[in-house]
Amino acid sequence: MDLSFKLKKFLINNGASEVGFADITDFTPKKGLDSGVVFYITYPKEIIKNMQNAPTQEYLEELISLNTRLDALGMKCEEFLINEGYDAYAQTKKRLGTDFGEFNSFELPHKTIATRSGLGWIGKSALFTTLQYGSALRLSSVLTNAPLNFGKPILKSKCGKCMECKDACLGGAISGKEWNYKLKRNDFYDDKKCEKYALIVSRENLGKADTVCGKCIFACPHTQKYIKKL
Repeated sequence: MDLSFKLKKFLINNGASEVGFADITDFTPKKGLDSGVVFYITYPKEIIKNMQNAPTQEYLEELISLNTRLDALGMKCEEFLINEGYDAYAQTKKRLGTDFGEFNSFELPHKTIATRSGLGWIGKSALFTTLQYGSALRLSSVLTNAPLNFGKPILKSKCGKCMECKDACLGGAISGKEWNYKLKRNDFYDDKKCEKYALIVSRENLGKADTVCGKCIFACPHTQKYIKKL
């Protein structure tokens, strides 16, 4: 059985909603690990449907749950590849820590691997976005030297003239500029403004300050299609 097919089947059977593979030779942070495995798990429709006044307690709890499940899945992926005779390194939240640096990002973000795998693009909200689920998902990734069937990279936005997430962002973090692979995140999105507003709205909605919001996730037309689909 083809390794890529076998690995994708394994990850989906263990909870992934979708899986992709990317050539990361030019920007891998781990020498020799030039293949990226990326996967995501979607938020349940019911939780996103109730986010007209985001954030909600249910959303926060699901976010924490998804992070835990993605870390566990990353370790399973790493173990699978090692058992197949390859080197692998799961980029788990636990390993990378919570301090992602000046721009709240780490060396090789999951969504960079995801765009290079062809699973989707970066929205104006700076969130990874797909046609099928919008941005109602969370990602993780594994670096490996396994020979995998790479997807066709997506190198520019598919958002077009849509400004729904920009209009929904009361913190003014979203400029409305379209992403392409040459841009840095802070060229079109201000993470500090996002964080500042999230601390305010989370205190209002949840009774405690936290860096969660979710208004842009709910606003995305692709997210809306997903939650309305039967």
